[in-house]
Amino acid sequence: MASDNVIRDEALGWTVRVGDPAFADWEAFTLWLEADPAHARAYDEVAASVADAAQLVVAVAPANDDLKPDEADEAPPRRRRPWLASAIAASLAVVAGFWAFQGQQRDFYTVETALGETRRVTLDADTHIELAGGTAVRFDRKDKRYAQLDHGQALFTVRHDAAHPFEVTVGKERLVDIGTVFDVRHDAQGLSVAVSEGAVQFDPDGADVRVSPGEVLRRAAGAGEYTLTRLPAEQVGEWREGRLTFESASLEDVAAQLKRATGIEYVASPGGSGTVSGSILVAPLRKDPASLGALLGLSVRSENGHWVIGSR
Repeated sequence: MASDNVIRDEALGWTVRVGDPAFADWEAFTLWLEADPAHARAYDEVAASVADAAQLVVAVAPANDDLKPDEADEAPPRRRRPWLASAIAASLAVVAGFWAFQGQQRDFYTVETALGETRRVTLDADTHIELAGGTAVRFDRKDKRYAQLDHGQALFTVRHDAAHPFEVTVGKERLVDIGTVFDVRHDAQGLSVAVSEGAVQFDPDGADVRVSPGEVLRRAAGAGEYTLTRLPAEQVGEWREGRLTFESASLEDVAAQLKRATGIEYVASPGGSGTVSGSILVAPLRKDPASLGALLGLSVRSENGHWVIGSR
């Protein structure tokens, strides 16, 4: 079966030929229409677009507005003007360009995880993406070297191809791999990019920052500036193994990461201040959410179905 793009090209070709007053190959045209229901649908869609374009051309065509009423009845029948044929041909070119543009559009599908869930997506033998809880990533059926992190956290293990680097879009930012294993987090607290192998080029069209192994780039939500600091490479993607490590993290950040990893409704105490440092396994928290307090030196209380954390 022919692809949609091939059928559209054929439909456009038939639209141009059928529109020619000298066209006579109606039998071949009918056979093409009857060969596949998709042919008729494509032809109708393209022909409608061409008709709309032609109407716009006619709308701006010179009219016999300068004829007097009694002269109008005697005016000879209008014949197709050379300029009109050229304009319609130009409109066909525009429609053809439109279909070509449509063929280049991304064909997205979304993979999502629930809070507390993880999932692995394999794009090829050497490229896979592991999604943390509460994450949504869009992939392109036409391009296995592209992904878009809508929200959440994901670890990318990517086969490097200098001729076709893997790209990740995060909000308005673009990340380009340089032979890489890297973790990206994008949530209400901001953006972070941590690398354990290879490197990532952050915002190559703007800041153009290289994030190397053992480094993490962070930018708080709403902030224009970013920081680039050291991070033990073994901590990159450690959430896959059920561990979270915090270093001078805000209560909001801790609550968000705990909620994503466990599915438990942790929230930061309103107006709470201070930072949190420490490393914990998340499995015990599923059995006893309050045990977080002793593990990280925090106050933890249950309130209206949430576990509110704050400084002691």
